[in-house]
Amino acid sequence: MTKGKVLLAYSGGLDTSCILAWLIEQGYEVQCYMANIGQEEDFEAAREKALKIGATAVYIEDIRPNCLYEGVYLLGTSLARPVIAAKQMEIAKREGCQFVFTVVPLSMLLIQRFKLLLHGEFQNSTTDSKVVVIYLLTPAEKGIPVQQTAAKPWSTDENLYHISYEAGILEDPNVTPPVDMWKLTTNPEKAPDTPEHLAITFKAGIPVKVENLGDGHVETDPLDLFLYLNHLGRKHGVGRVDIVENRFIGIKSRGCYETPGGTILRAAHVDLEGLAMDREARRLRDSLGVRLSEILYNGYWFTAEREIIQAAVTESQKYIDGTVRVKLYKGSVTMEGRTSPNSLYDQDLSSMDIAGGFHPLDSEGFIKIQSIRLKAYTDMKSRLGKN
Repeated sequence: MTKGKVLLAYSGGLDTSCILAWLIEQGYEVQCYMANIGQEEDFEAAREKALKIGATAVYIEDIRPNCLYEGVYLLGTSLARPVIAAKQMEIAKREGCQFVFTVVPLSMLLIQRFKLLLHGEFQNSTTDSKVVVIYLLTPAEKGIPVQQTAAKPWSTDENLYHISYEAGILEDPNVTPPVDMWKLTTNPEKAPDTPEHLAITFKAGIPVKVENLGDGHVETDPLDLFLYLNHLGRKHGVGRVDIVENRFIGIKSRGCYETPGGTILRAAHVDLEGLAMDREARRLRDSLGVRLSEILYNGYWFTAEREIIQAAVTESQKYIDGTVRVKLYKGSVTMEGRTSPNSLYDQDLSSMDIAGGFHPLDSEGFIKIQSIRLKAYTDMKSRLGKN
């Protein structure tokens, strides 16, 4: 007689393997759920490990397409969490599990993300399952191998979109990451001397086609398209970032990231917006994008505010159709041209060689109006003797 059926979000690593063994020792029947979000993982080896420890079933779910369709933002870890949590709750309901477990490090940000995501997804459940989050200070030693070693003292989190590195020696913000830490991308200094030229086509802001202008290779399937850009980005050393970021609870944290395909798409997408998006609409979209990034980063996926802002961002993309040509070379993504059927660019108006529809006298009133506040500010400073 078991205490109940548990669905454990399992990675095959030390923490989840230890908690799997611990749950079994406590008298629970444990089934494991592994999410394929694009990480380099031997899923069959992880399955065998879980079954050997005592799991009664292991579900390996390929949720990579879900990660792509949810949007294109440089928030790889944050975007993966809601997709993982939603699928975990789906399996738990299907298999009749009474408990859902996820194991996270003692990090308030990760705890916040998973608790909010699981509870948000859980609200519509008709079961009385309990959502339980286990925090591990130090995993129990059960002879289970772990990737983090004295030779590589940092932790990683990998998915289709990116890989992140933190903790260990990286906690000192002045320590230069070792050359061999970077797992996904070629050192830009050692990247090919021959650049890669691509044409990326978007429809309503969504990438729908990538063409290699050198060899003619074309990808149109969303997942294959992204995997291909990941391949090219890795080859040319694109997408490395080393930053100190502000966590949800107020502390600062140093993180290193590799986002090869995402960096290429983001650069091309923003460039196309410059051609086909109205200036004020783009300013509004930029402000909403910052807020949406905060919402995703902090784990508030299943919220009204996320739905409202995402609807507005989606609306802003309805005319973002076109093709951008880019060059990949030694860590850089350079724009080489862009075209759109919805272009707002008027070559005659923009030309320095063609008079267009403006007359020099047209600018006089505009300049006078725009200078009113500047004159008032200068006069005030003069009165105060601060000129």
